Amino acid sequence: MIKKSLLIVLLMLLAIHVPAAAQQYKYEVGPSLGMTGYLGEGNNGNLFKHPSFTVGGLFRYAHNSRWAFKANLNYANIRGDSKSDENTYPDGQTYSFTSNLIDLGLTAEFNFLNFGRGPAYKKYKPISPYMVAGVGFVFAICNGHNQASFTIPLGIGVKYKFKDRLNLAFEFTMRKEFSDRIDGLSDLHGIKHSFGKNTDWYSLAAFSVSYEFGKRCIKCNYIE
Repeated sequence: MIKKSLLIVLLMLLAIHVPAAAQQYKYEVGPSLGMTGYLGEGNNGNLFKHPSFTVGGLFRYAHNSRWAFKANLNYANIRGDSKSDENTYPDGQTYSFTSNLIDLGLTAEFNFLNFGRGPAYKKYKPISPYMVAGVGFVFAICNGHNQASFTIPLGIGVKYKFKDRLNLAFEFTMRKEFSDRIDGLSDLHGIKHSFGKNTDWYSLAAFSVSYEFGKRCIKCNYIE
């Protein structure tokens, strides 16, 4: 009887001292804030010569510790002025613009490390660099004219899990768009734009904070 009682006490002590497994979640949502850059007819040189701002939100599905899929919606402003460029247009004029963008992106993210928290043997890391690529759409309002175009977002970033359900990230992406008119300018050299020529680029460099929700099924995903 005494041995049985001691065994019960020992099991209770072990249960107290063994930490619970870190809970894992499937989804994230949060805001983002950052800076924009632009390359096109209004700026052929320094990407950040005329920086502006971007603000938005994201929804992310974490497929596993390496792969995630994200939808983001941003409101952004881009500016350009060819007056300070070394490039000279045939008519000798200079061009400037301000454009407001509604940017939608659907991207895949690959983490270079096993991002997250969990048992030591699984080698989870609370911080990881990642790369991102996908497809997108932009709607531009410039000088009273509207323009819509498809985009290709490409970039890199770094994530940091500073609490169990809160993540901080910094991401830099270039968006290649295919209308050549988000700046209100097109074909100023007399060369008609095509799929790979004379199209504009813009960049988003933004910080984001995301909150995790939607608990994973431990048994379904074989999480210990």
